[in-house]
Amino acid sequence: MLYAINNGGLVVWLLLAMGLFAILVFLERLFNLHRAQIAADDFLKGVYTILNRGNTVEAATICEETPGPVARLALAAVLHHDDTLENISRAMEDAGLAEIPRMERGLGWLATLARITPMVGLFGTVLGLMDILLAAQRNAPLVQTADLTGGLWAALTATALSLVIAILAYAGYNLLVSRIESILLDMERSASALLNFMRQWKKQNRGSAAT
Repeated sequence: MLYAINNGGLVVWLLLAMGLFAILVFLERLFNLHRAQIAADDFLKGVYTILNRGNTVEAATICEETPGPVARLALAAVLHHDDTLENISRAMEDAGLAEIPRMERGLGWLATLARITPMVGLFGTVLGLMDILLAAQRNAPLVQTADLTGGLWAALTATALSLVIAILAYAGYNLLVSRIESILLDMERSASALLNFMRQWKKQNRGSAAT
């Protein structure tokens, strides 16, 4: 394998750099999305308990200290607890829209690498075949196998490496997309639950104020 890489030429080293970049992007995104996906139900129950005690400042502080989009939705709801339900819903919607680009950051790089690495590999394959033809022309009519193996190694290594990187980048992209979709589903459920809680909480507060 090391022999193939060393004899693969500049294209192979370019592919290796692209593969390393794809790995770094994937790991960074996976780590951030893992932190972002919290136990939403348990978190919201804690926020509800604090709000039922009337401590909105503590609830906002907990939301600020907790990572993830669900915490940002809860923070928007807590900060607008004195507004109408319509404004609370709009605030949570705006907070959710702001979180989507943050979660999707870097995915474009993986998708791009999955598309262009096969073309880069094809370019390396063509260069390798050209080396084979030049070697055959240069040593004709007594062409030996050793004269052709360098170009053949470069061509095959570029092809194989580009396909491996493209497959892994595409698989990583889909894995991250599925994780984002799961977080978005948590956000939708949490926003609905928060709005329902705010509706009941406001009724209780109005009832307490009336008595």
